[in-house]
Amino acid sequence: MDPQLLSVFQSHGGVARFAEIRAVLPRRELQRLLRTAQVAKIHPGVYTLGSPRTRMLLKGLDLLCGESVVACMGTAAAVFGFDTESVVALHVLNPEGRQLRNHAGLVVHRREGAPLVTHHDRLVTAPAWTAVEVARALPRPRILATLDKALRSETCDHTSLEAAAAAQRGRRGIVVVRKLIPLASPLPESEMESEARLVMLDGEIPDPVLQHKIIDRDGNCWRVDFAWPAFRFVVEYDGFDFHRTPADLARDRRKDAALREAGWTVLRIVSADVRRHPDVMLRRIRQNLGIVA
Repeated sequence: MDPQLLSVFQSHGGVARFAEIRAVLPRRELQRLLRTAQVAKIHPGVYTLGSPRTRMLLKGLDLLCGESVVACMGTAAAVFGFDTESVVALHVLNPEGRQLRNHAGLVVHRREGAPLVTHHDRLVTAPAWTAVEVARALPRPRILATLDKALRSETCDHTSLEAAAAAQRGRRGIVVVRKLIPLASPLPESEMESEARLVMLDGEIPDPVLQHKIIDRDGNCWRVDFAWPAFRFVVEYDGFDFHRTPADLARDRRKDAALREAGWTVLRIVSADVRRHPDVMLRRIRQNLGIVA
């Protein structure tokens, strides 16, 4: 790539304006770079090298606005590591004194009083505030998944989540979020584990031990998703239901065999059990726990 063009992008941390590019590159060459995905247009009149990621999208918006923008909602959640919804669009706060407008891939919010922190040299809405604000717009199972993942990210704790919920009192969806905060845990390792746990809680299943460790007869340590040690019963959630590798399946079989040899009963569940057939899943759990429906 042309050294002058690289210098233009490097001067802004990886992004550049159209006029700056055209000053060193003919239009036809820019079109070629766009066709071959060596350069991408990320905002009106703003470009970046290669496939844009969140960091470059934000930098491009800074260049467009002439100041650093604040990431919020799903974008802030992704920055902190607890985005459960795979947000694609960029969510930012409108810069003070400006009128930034939505365009393809950009959603502009106006949040008065949202607490801000600096994370990796970027202003973002505070993690607990972000988790609660994102959760308020989600269905109940995804709320718990978001709260669990926020705790797992170690960017917030129950106290800060409760404070953020109190600060957002009266806003749509906040009542459900406040009820679920005490149930949130950093231990589930996937969103679907969180959803499964909520089904169990709603079904009045005795609280399982999460991520319980079991030593088999050969001294190997196995960690299970949900365990009731008194009943020597475990539930394992199988993710990627249609994309498991042969190695994954072989390991699961070894694990199940080792646990059963050690005297444990294993029940495996998938997303359909949690979302489409929860009553069947609960019935099978109750049977293994000796609970009479």
